[in-house]
Amino acid sequence: MIRYLKGTVLKKSQSSAVLLVGGVGLEASCPASTLAQLSEGQDAVLHTKLVVREDDLSLFGFSDERSLELFELLLSVSGVGPKVALNLLSSQTPALLARALAEGDLRLLTAAQGVGKKLAERIALELRGKVPAHLMGEGGAIVRTAHTEEAELALITLGFRESQVRSLVAEIAQKNPEAGTQELIKLALKALR
Repeated sequence: MIRYLKGTVLKKSQSSAVLLVGGVGLEASCPASTLAQLSEGQDAVLHTKLVVREDDLSLFGFSDERSLELFELLLSVSGVGPKVALNLLSSQTPALLARALAEGDLRLLTAAQGVGKKLAERIALELRGKVPAHLMGEGGAIVRTAHTEEAELALITLGFRESQVRSLVAEIAQKNPEAGTQELIKLALKALR
């Protein structure tokens, strides 16, 4: 099994990257967060998962082991394939996704492309109690307050994507626990520019 690649990024697309490893170009499908860290012509490291199907061998690459572990955890859910798992990882930071999985946060899960309410409910049910604490980062569970919800609603009203807003506001609130609604909105707008 291929678990790790180290090489030069030959090519990058919206959904994958080709790494030159020992004279061989290996293509790995990656979440958006991993692709954002890769630059053509630069050296890179990917933690990988080889998914074997009847008629297909697909390689999936991640910038860190936490994302790879979340990917494998998502694949353990019936009805979740590699494409849906990648969409979930592309929609949130790994720590926020892990917390959403642990808490069964359906709003956050359905923000990912291809994840409807029924699938989100199945994911939440099957992964209840199975998300390791180390995947959630230092903050543990997501603490939702009236301030975070009001800030999210204001930013969504301004036209920002819900998935982007939820993860950003949660991260800002975690770093600034005393921040009120206005402060959260101000800090989020600064980060979104």
